[in-house]
Amino acid sequence: MFYETAANAHGLRHDPFKAIVAPRPIGWIGTKGNDGSFNLSPYSFFNVVSDNPKIVMFSSSGRKHSLRNAEETGVFTASLVSRDLVEKTNLSSRAVDYGVDEFQLAGLTSKMGHVVQAPFVAEAHAALECRVTQILQPVGLDGEAADSWMVFGQVIAIHIDDSIIRDGRLDMGLARPIGRMGYMDYCDGGSDVFELQRP
Repeated sequence: MFYETAANAHGLRHDPFKAIVAPRPIGWIGTKGNDGSFNLSPYSFFNVVSDNPKIVMFSSSGRKHSLRNAEETGVFTASLVSRDLVEKTNLSSRAVDYGVDEFQLAGLTSKMGHVVQAPFVAEAHAALECRVTQILQPVGLDGEAADSWMVFGQVIAIHIDDSIIRDGRLDMGLARPIGRMGYMDYCDGGSDVFELQRP
């Protein structure tokens, strides 16, 4: 199979693009609005983009509540989605009105960041506290802006549950992070963990 994306005539029932770029880590983004409301939403367009300084990014398709709050307050958190929390993560993905607390909706405990004024998932095995450094709207080859906004944040504090630390490092077999595979498919990153030394 070969096709050019301008026509997107792949002949399949569903667009395969997001399934090819997989697995994608899920950033469970926690924010607080200027009105004091809490928001929690999972983003599979999420990743680390720099190690020094430590910078992560999530991308909002459309102007969602997480984007609004991050713009207004300049901070957000990213909690690790693990296998034991995946059902609650799914519950927090519901489209609800602004101001509805997805922590409560999903039966999760919100905990305010130590350094930033944004909540994270207390039950998560790890969480990042971030300050917004940039918000970019990508453009296509035609120069037209996409209906997406990339929110970059520098990680200024990190929470790690001691239960997933073994021999001086995080044990991903214990943490069991979840990845998005495309369509409605997900993977358990802890089910087949192996080491591979670089040449």
